[in-house]
Amino acid sequence: MVEALRSALAAEMLRDERIVLLGLDIGRLGGVFRVTDGLLDRFGPDRVIDMPLAEGSIIGSSIGLAIGGLVPVPEIQFLGFTHQAMHQIGPQLGRYRYRSRGRFSCPVTIRAPFGGGVRTPEFHPDAIEAQFAQQPGIKIVCPANPYDAKGLLLKAIRDPDPVLFLEPQRLYRSEKMEVPEDDYDIPFGRSRLVREGTDVVLVAWSAAVELSLRAAEQLQAEGISAAVLDLRTLVPLDVEGLVSAVSKVGRRW
Repeated sequence: MVEALRSALAAEMLRDERIVLLGLDIGRLGGVFRVTDGLLDRFGPDRVIDMPLAEGSIIGSSIGLAIGGLVPVPEIQFLGFTHQAMHQIGPQLGRYRYRSRGRFSCPVTIRAPFGGGVRTPEFHPDAIEAQFAQQPGIKIVCPANPYDAKGLLLKAIRDPDPVLFLEPQRLYRSEKMEVPEDDYDIPFGRSRLVREGTDVVLVAWSAAVELSLRAAEQLQAEGISAAVLDLRTLVPLDVEGLVSAVSKVGRRW
Protein backbone atom coordinates (compact mmCIF):
# COMPACT_ATOMS: atom_id res chain seq x y z
CA MET A 1 0.00 0.00 0.00
CA VAL A 2 2.88 2.39 0.72
CA GLU A 3 4.17 1.97 -2.82
CA ALA A 4 0.68 2.32 -4.32
CA LEU A 5 0.08 5.58 -2.44
CA ARG A 6 3.48 6.97 -3.41
CA SER A 7 2.81 6.04 -7.03
CA ALA A 8 -0.50 7.90 -6.96
CA LEU A 9 1.04 11.02 -5.44
CA ALA A 10 3.91 11.09 -7.93
CA ALA A 11 1.64 10.52 -10.92
CA GLU A 12 -0.71 13.32 -9.92
CA MET A 13 2.13 15.73 -9.20
CA LEU A 14 3.49 15.06 -12.69
CA ARG A 15 0.04 15.52 -14.21
CA ASP A 16 -0.95 18.67 -12.32
CA GLU A 17 1.65 21.23 -11.25
CA ARG A 18 -0.84 22.83 -8.85
CA ILE A 19 -0.55 19.88 -6.43
CA VAL A 20 1.55 20.51 -3.33
CA LEU A 21 2.25 18.22 -0.38
CA LEU A 22 2.66 19.54 3.14
CA GLY A 23 2.98 17.99 6.56
CA LEU A 24 5.22 17.03 9.42
CA ASP A 25 8.43 15.26 8.29
CA ILE A 26 7.09 14.49 4.81
CA GLY A 27 10.07 16.00 3.00
CA ARG A 28 13.55 15.04 4.12
CA LEU A 29 12.32 12.09 6.18
CA GLY A 30 9.79 10.95 3.56
CA GLY A 31 6.98 10.69 6.12
CA VAL A 32 6.88 8.60 9.26
CA PHE A 33 5.80 5.60 7.15
CA ARG A 34 7.89 6.69 4.12
CA VAL A 35 4.89 7.20 1.84
CA THR A 36 6.40 10.44 0.50
CA ASP A 37 9.96 9.10 0.36
CA GLY A 38 11.88 10.54 -2.62
CA LEU A 39 9.24 13.09 -3.59
CA LEU A 40 11.20 16.03 -2.18
CA ASP A 41 14.18 15.22 -4.40
CA ARG A 42 11.90 14.70 -7.36
CA PHE A 43 9.64 17.75 -7.07
CA GLY A 44 11.57 20.17 -4.87
CA PRO A 45 10.86 22.08 -1.64
CA ASP A 46 8.25 24.35 -3.23
CA ARG A 47 5.93 21.37 -3.74
CA VAL A 48 6.92 19.04 -0.86
CA ILE A 49 6.87 21.19 2.24
CA ASP A 50 7.95 20.21 5.75
CA MET A 51 5.62 21.91 8.23
CA PRO A 52 5.88 22.61 11.98
CA LEU A 53 4.28 20.34 14.55
CA ALA A 54 1.00 22.27 14.40
CA GLU A 55 -1.90 20.40 12.83
CA GLY A 56 -4.19 23.44 12.84
CA SER A 57 -1.59 25.37 10.84
CA ILE A 58 -1.16 22.50 8.39
CA ILE A 59 -4.88 22.41 7.59
CA GLY A 60 -5.33 26.18 7.78
CA SER A 61 -2.46 26.66 5.33
CA SER A 62 -4.02 24.07 3.04
CA ILE A 63 -7.30 25.99 3.02
CA GLY A 64 -5.51 29.19 2.03
CA LEU A 65 -3.51 27.43 -0.68
CA ALA A 66 -6.69 25.87 -2.10
CA ILE A 67 -8.51 29.20 -2.19
CA GLY A 68 -5.46 30.61 -3.94
CA GLY A 69 -5.75 28.06 -6.74
CA LEU A 70 -3.48 25.23 -5.65
CA VAL A 71 -4.41 21.61 -4.84
CA PRO A 72 -2.95 20.78 -1.40
CA VAL A 73 -2.51 17.24 -0.11
CA PRO A 74 -1.65 17.67 3.59
CA GLU A 75 -0.57 14.75 5.74
CA ILE A 76 -1.52 14.58 9.41
CA GLN A 77 0.95 12.17 10.94
CA PHE A 78 -1.78 10.16 12.72
CA LEU A 79 -5.54 10.58 12.60
CA GLY A 80 -5.67 11.04 16.38
CA PHE A 81 -3.67 14.24 15.95
CA THR A 82 -6.52 15.84 13.98
CA HIS A 83 -8.02 16.81 17.35
CA GLN A 84 -5.58 19.72 17.15
CA ALA A 85 -7.11 20.78 13.82
CA MET A 86 -10.82 20.24 14.41
CA HIS A 87 -11.45 24.00 14.33
CA GLN A 88 -10.02 24.12 10.81
CA ILE A 89 -11.39 20.87 9.35
CA GLY A 90 -15.06 21.12 10.31
CA PRO A 91 -15.98 24.82 10.69
CA GLN A 92 -13.61 26.03 7.96
CA LEU A 93 -12.53 23.45 5.36
CA GLY A 94 -15.81 21.56 5.08
CA ARG A 95 -17.98 24.67 4.90
CA TYR A 96 -15.99 27.03 2.72
CA ARG A 97 -17.83 26.31 -0.52
CA TYR A 98 -21.16 26.99 1.23
CA ARG A 99 -19.82 29.99 3.12
CA SER A 100 -18.55 31.60 -0.08
CA ARG A 101 -21.82 30.77 -1.87
CA GLY A 102 -19.93 28.64 -4.35
CA ARG A 103 -17.26 31.21 -5.21
CA PHE A 104 -14.49 29.05 -3.76
CA SER A 105 -13.99 25.32 -3.50
CA CYS A 106 -11.42 23.63 -1.30
CA PRO A 107 -9.85 20.70 -3.17
CA VAL A 108 -7.89 19.50 -0.12
CA THR A 109 -7.12 15.82 0.46
CA ILE A 110 -6.05 15.14 4.04
CA ARG A 111 -4.02 11.94 4.32
CA ALA A 112 -3.90 10.34 7.76
CA PRO A 113 -2.73 6.92 9.01
CA PHE A 114 -5.03 5.37 11.59
CA GLY A 115 -6.05 2.18 13.34
CA GLY A 116 -4.54 -0.27 15.79
CA GLY A 117 -2.90 -3.65 15.58
CA VAL A 118 0.67 -2.37 15.25
CA ARG A 119 1.53 -1.68 18.91
CA THR A 120 1.39 2.09 18.61
CA PRO A 121 1.30 4.33 21.72
CA GLU A 122 -1.19 6.89 22.95
CA PHE A 123 -3.12 8.70 20.20
CA HIS A 124 -1.44 6.95 17.27
CA PRO A 125 -4.02 4.17 16.71
CA ASP A 126 -7.13 6.34 17.18
CA ALA A 127 -9.94 5.54 14.73
CA ILE A 128 -12.16 8.59 15.04
CA GLU A 129 -13.65 8.58 11.56
CA ALA A 130 -17.17 8.58 13.05
CA GLN A 131 -16.56 12.09 14.37
CA PHE A 132 -15.79 13.34 10.87
CA ALA A 133 -18.83 11.59 9.42
CA GLN A 134 -20.86 14.19 11.35
CA GLN A 135 -18.97 17.11 9.79
CA PRO A 136 -20.77 18.57 6.75
CA GLY A 137 -18.80 18.89 3.55
CA ILE A 138 -16.11 16.29 4.27
CA LYS A 139 -15.88 13.09 2.23
CA ILE A 140 -14.33 10.09 4.01
CA VAL A 141 -12.38 7.44 2.11
CA CYS A 142 -11.09 4.19 3.65
CA PRO A 143 -9.16 1.88 1.28
CA ALA A 144 -8.62 -1.74 2.28
CA ASN A 145 -5.98 -2.86 -0.26
CA PRO A 146 -3.22 -1.39 -2.46
CA TYR A 147 -5.29 -1.35 -5.66
CA ASP A 148 -8.11 0.62 -4.03
CA ALA A 149 -5.62 2.85 -2.21
CA LYS A 150 -4.15 4.15 -5.47
CA GLY A 151 -7.44 4.45 -7.33
CA LEU A 152 -9.25 6.14 -4.47
CA LEU A 153 -6.37 8.55 -3.77
CA LEU A 154 -6.29 9.62 -7.41
CA LYS A 155 -10.03 10.21 -7.24
CA ALA A 156 -9.68 12.14 -3.97
CA ILE A 157 -7.02 14.52 -5.26
CA ARG A 158 -9.11 15.25 -8.35
CA ASP A 159 -12.25 15.93 -6.31
CA PRO A 160 -13.13 19.63 -6.09
CA ASP A 161 -14.14 19.31 -2.44
CA PRO A 162 -12.42 18.24 0.80
CA VAL A 163 -11.60 14.56 1.32
CA LEU A 164 -10.32 12.83 4.45
CA PHE A 165 -8.27 9.91 3.16
CA LEU A 166 -7.65 7.32 5.90
CA GLU A 167 -4.76 4.90 5.53
CA PRO A 168 -4.70 1.74 7.68
CA GLN A 169 -1.33 1.47 9.38
CA ARG A 170 -1.68 -2.29 9.72
CA LEU A 171 -1.96 -2.76 5.96
CA TYR A 172 0.83 -0.43 4.83
CA ARG A 173 3.20 -3.33 4.23
CA SER A 174 1.24 -6.47 5.10
CA GLU A 175 -0.36 -7.20 1.71
CA LYS A 176 0.94 -7.23 -1.85
CA MET A 177 -1.08 -7.21 -5.05
CA GLU A 178 -0.81 -6.07 -8.65
CA VAL A 179 -1.44 -2.34 -9.03
CA PRO A 180 -1.57 -0.87 -12.55
CA GLU A 181 0.98 1.77 -13.48
CA ASP A 182 -1.63 3.25 -15.81
CA ASP A 183 -4.00 5.95 -14.70
CA TYR A 184 -7.26 4.83 -13.09
CA ASP A 185 -9.58 6.02 -10.36
CA ILE A 186 -12.34 4.47 -8.28
CA PRO A 187 -15.63 6.36 -7.88
CA PHE A 188 -16.75 7.30 -4.39
CA GLY A 189 -19.89 5.78 -2.96
CA ARG A 190 -19.47 2.35 -4.52
CA SER A 191 -18.93 -0.51 -2.10
CA ARG A 192 -17.23 -3.76 -3.06
CA LEU A 193 -18.61 -7.22 -2.31
CA VAL A 194 -15.42 -9.02 -1.34
CA ARG A 195 -16.97 -12.38 -0.50
CA GLU A 196 -20.30 -13.95 -1.35
CA GLY A 197 -22.44 -15.43 1.42
CA THR A 198 -25.99 -16.57 2.06
CA ASP A 199 -26.50 -16.33 5.83
CA VAL A 200 -25.06 -13.04 7.07
CA VAL A 201 -23.20 -9.96 5.82
CA LEU A 202 -20.14 -8.56 7.57
CA VAL A 203 -19.91 -4.85 6.72
CA ALA A 204 -16.46 -3.34 7.13
CA TRP A 205 -13.99 -0.74 5.90
CA SER A 206 -10.23 -0.30 5.86
CA ALA A 207 -8.25 -2.89 7.87
CA ALA A 208 -11.48 -4.40 9.23
CA VAL A 209 -12.16 -5.88 5.79
CA GLU A 210 -9.23 -8.27 6.14
CA LEU A 211 -10.36 -9.07 9.68
CA SER A 212 -13.88 -9.79 8.42
CA LEU A 213 -12.55 -12.13 5.75
CA ARG A 214 -10.75 -14.13 8.43
CA ALA A 215 -13.93 -14.20 10.51
CA ALA A 216 -15.88 -15.39 7.47
CA GLU A 217 -13.44 -18.27 7.01
CA GLN A 218 -13.94 -19.29 10.64
CA LEU A 219 -17.71 -19.04 10.27
CA GLN A 220 -17.56 -21.20 7.14
CA ALA A 221 -15.91 -23.94 9.22
CA GLU A 222 -18.90 -23.71 11.57
CA GLY A 223 -21.41 -24.03 8.76
CA ILE A 224 -22.28 -20.34 8.42
CA SER A 225 -21.98 -18.65 5.03
CA ALA A 226 -20.84 -15.04 5.55
CA ALA A 227 -20.59 -12.36 2.89
CA VAL A 228 -18.12 -9.50 3.34
CA LEU A 229 -18.91 -6.00 2.08
CA ASP A 230 -16.16 -3.37 1.86
CA LEU A 231 -17.74 0.09 2.07
CA ARG A 232 -14.66 1.84 0.63
CA THR A 233 -16.13 5.26 1.47
CA LEU A 234 -18.11 6.28 4.54
CA VAL A 235 -19.13 9.60 3.00
CA PRO A 236 -20.70 9.21 0.51
CA LEU A 237 -22.20 5.96 1.79
CA ASP A 238 -23.32 3.33 -0.71
CA VAL A 239 -26.81 2.81 0.68
CA GLU A 240 -27.97 0.89 -2.39
CA GLY A 241 -25.00 -1.46 -2.14
CA LEU A 242 -25.73 -2.07 1.54
CA VAL A 243 -29.40 -2.79 0.89
CA SER A 244 -28.54 -5.08 -2.01
CA ALA A 245 -26.04 -7.10 0.03
CA VAL A 246 -28.25 -7.42 3.10
CA SER A 247 -31.38 -8.29 1.14
CA LYS A 248 -29.73 -11.44 -0.20
CA VAL A 249 -29.13 -13.01 3.21
CA GLY A 250 -30.77 -13.68 6.55
CA ARG A 251 -34.40 -13.96 7.54
CA ARG A 252 -37.19 -12.03 5.88
CA TRP A 253 -40.33 -10.77 7.57
